[in-house]
Amino acid sequence: MLLATAFFAGLVDAVAGGGGLIQVPALFAAYPNAQPATLLCTNKVASIGGTLNAARKFLHHVSLPWAIVLPAIIAGFFGSLLGANAVSNFPAEPLRKALPFVLLFLLLYTWFQPSLGEAHAPPLGKSRFQQCKGALLGLTIGFYDGFFGPGTGSFLLFGFVRLFAFDFLHASAATKLVNIATNLAAILMLASLGQINPPLGVAMMVANIAGSQLGSRLAIQHGSGFVRKAFLVVVSLLILKSAWNAYFLN
Repeated sequence: MLLATAFFAGLVDAVAGGGGLIQVPALFAAYPNAQPATLLCTNKVASIGGTLNAARKFLHHVSLPWAIVLPAIIAGFFGSLLGANAVSNFPAEPLRKALPFVLLFLLLYTWFQPSLGEAHAPPLGKSRFQQCKGALLGLTIGFYDGFFGPGTGSFLLFGFVRLFAFDFLHASAATKLVNIATNLAAILMLASLGQINPPLGVAMMVANIAGSQLGSRLAIQHGSGFVRKAFLVVVSLLILKSAWNAYFLN
């Protein structure tokens, strides 16, 4: 069951992010008595393989403005370390309550801007301002991923589209690269605390990679319009799940 879940999570994540929406609940259902941190680390281990594979396939078909993406990757890594370190010092409850409303804003903004993410027109050159914006995006979402996590891929995808005029296909490729850095930071932090299950994580990683092969092929074949539709579906599901967890689940 977990391998099938990891395959489908890899497929969804490669297209529009949100694989954790599928993978994390399955892990908690299969191992109800396990430490939550161990299951979250296992999810990161499983996901990072599929994310790496999807990034590799995307980079064979798209060209990214590295002056923006590289600062986001580096800052995302350190942001995730800071977020993982802050978990024990600050309550996540306010974020959990606010998440459905933030995601709803993303959904409505994208829905009512049908031209958003259609054209790929990122800023040219190595503007210091654009580099700082990229680093700030990576640092902010990286911290969120390390501290809390749900919807990280969706936030990154929206950020690259809205802040840097990426189309959805290029934004999805950039999101994968930043997500690799944030996942790696969280894995290193949690593994150093002994919160890791390598055999399960690696087995699920193989299935996740297989799913990402199919998902990235679909995204590349069908282009930005397909990724936009998948993004809207994933964010809608995230809204429902995060609202249920925050307000109805005891």
